[in-house]
Amino acid sequence: MWRICSRALVKVGRVRTLVAGRHLSHQMGLPSVPVPPLQQTCELYLSILEPFLDVDELKRTKELVKDFQKAGGVGERLQRGLERRARSTENWLTDDYVKRDFLTERMSLVVLSNPAIVYPRKVFREKQDQIRCAAEYIKGFLDVKTLIDTNTLPAEYMKGKPLCMKQYQQLISSCRVPGLKTDSVVFYAKSSNPPKHITVVHNNQFFALDVYNSDGTPLTCDQLCVQLERICSFSLQTDTEPVGILTTQHRDIWTKAYINLIKDKTNRESVSAIQSSIFTVCLDGAMPPVSEERYRSSVILWLLTGGGSQCNSGNRWFDKGLQLIIGEDGICGLNFTHATADGITAITLSEYVIADITRKKPQMMRPTVEPLPIPQKLHFNITPEVTKDIEEAKHEMDILVRNADLSAAVFDDFGKNVMKAHKMSPDAFVQMALQLAYYRMYQRCCPVLEPASLRTFRLGRLAMMNSTSGASASFVKAFDDPRKQNSEKVDLLENALKAHRRNINMAISGHSVFGHLLGLKMQAVEENSAMPDLFTDSSYSKAFDFRVSTSQVTLKFGCLPCVGPEDPGIYKVTYSIMDDHIDFMVSTFETSDTCKETNAPLLLQALKDALLDMRTLLDQTPRARL
Repeated sequence: MWRICSRALVKVGRVRTLVAGRHLSHQMGLPSVPVPPLQQTCELYLSILEPFLDVDELKRTKELVKDFQKAGGVGERLQRGLERRARSTENWLTDDYVKRDFLTERMSLVVLSNPAIVYPRKVFREKQDQIRCAAEYIKGFLDVKTLIDTNTLPAEYMKGKPLCMKQYQQLISSCRVPGLKTDSVVFYAKSSNPPKHITVVHNNQFFALDVYNSDGTPLTCDQLCVQLERICSFSLQTDTEPVGILTTQHRDIWTKAYINLIKDKTNRESVSAIQSSIFTVCLDGAMPPVSEERYRSSVILWLLTGGGSQCNSGNRWFDKGLQLIIGEDGICGLNFTHATADGITAITLSEYVIADITRKKPQMMRPTVEPLPIPQKLHFNITPEVTKDIEEAKHEMDILVRNADLSAAVFDDFGKNVMKAHKMSPDAFVQMALQLAYYRMYQRCCPVLEPASLRTFRLGRLAMMNSTSGASASFVKAFDDPRKQNSEKVDLLENALKAHRRNINMAISGHSVFGHLLGLKMQAVEENSAMPDLFTDSSYSKAFDFRVSTSQVTLKFGCLPCVGPEDPGIYKVTYSIMDDHIDFMVSTFETSDTCKETNAPLLLQALKDALLDMRTLLDQTPRARL
């Protein structure tokens, strides 16, 4: 899973719905996310800090926690305020989470925020093949949109509990809009005049394409092919200014450029058409050839970035909720705005579409009888100031693409079958291997972020859990110690796995330490009161200074998730544990002054070595199974 509803609580960000739509059939029956007990969170917070603080720091932090939670103190006051807020909102945690992690973040969406999904590669022999493929995907997404609009999308469950389905509504017909200090997200699907068009971008030129007939039925694949052919013929020139590349900029810079851009009426209307569309389709040129060894990593980076200013980075609108990408070389995938939904939702949506396309037999293109309106080209008046903004965006985008360090590989020595044979959780096992790999590289433990789904709660997104515990720190420090017996090392591993399971169960039940403390901190902002010492002390920063951010996904139909590092100086590790292998992707930045130590290929190799060594330890240490 990756890491993201409607309440202006703290004036640092907002998520707007134009007209609230009805919930899915079981939506109102979902419980609200709880506010954990204050004492419980304080105790767990101290246990989180133990692996990272020295004796004096931990002693000082214990005093701060004691003062924070004392009877009648600031902690109790903020707790009561948070509980009142929880009673008056559908989900107090998601609101704070979206604001903190997305809308107030000012870095570029490219790589740093927007995830992508690689679809199975196609073989295109001519331009018509690309167009036909795009038409099939467009039709597939429109069919799923119908299920979403009619509340007939099959409900999902986790361990027998129904999951919140709201995120599917938020992916469609949505757009992130830049703003000063904080962005907003607008959902157009439930407005009084819901959009009937998509936007298509080809050779950096945007078009609005109506995708419904006059009787309300969606266009057929054949009709879509006709319209896409028209768009491609209308946009043959390749020297158009890439206005879309402005959306790759730092959010404050893009906000200023955005305000300047939409001063012009034509520009404002074109931007509005892009923002309000159901989704955007990017008809890309081919990716430059790369070696077979680098192909997989290059495709991932391509879908995350567009390849730079000389390739397809301007053939995008990165603020859009969904961008369907179809390259003329058969590279297909999705790029989406993280503020609207979690990655697992976008993956599941993609799998619906791919399954639908797979079930349908290819058909010969038939002549279209009904006359179709000409797609509307979206024009932009490019002033010298806008040209300057575009050139700056090109420069910054090329630096970002150049600095992204990404490695993808398949670990094929074993998968979940071996871990289950040892009665060990596959996810926890990989998390311990990752911590061991990091410790071997840097000779220290670090907070490791692992998300846990909160979709069993209404409007639930993700809980942020620190996978590193006192038990896991003891395990990784002992693993290469020749003074330790193998049986003792296995005991330490089992303790670490048990601690991981407890922490996961706490997180998915709504008792996240990180989420609760964030809520209390935001409550202090809401009440306009002085920030408690607990949150300004350096120990608070250390507790959540995640040097490694992880995501586990389960994949079908050959999809591959693509997630860039969320901040300079950290690793992003995505993995999918299959029966007999594990798919890994590790990304970071390789040349930034703040992250000279990070190296994605080295961590990936260390992770492979850790997995093999842990299996060897288990195989060489017969014992009663867990």
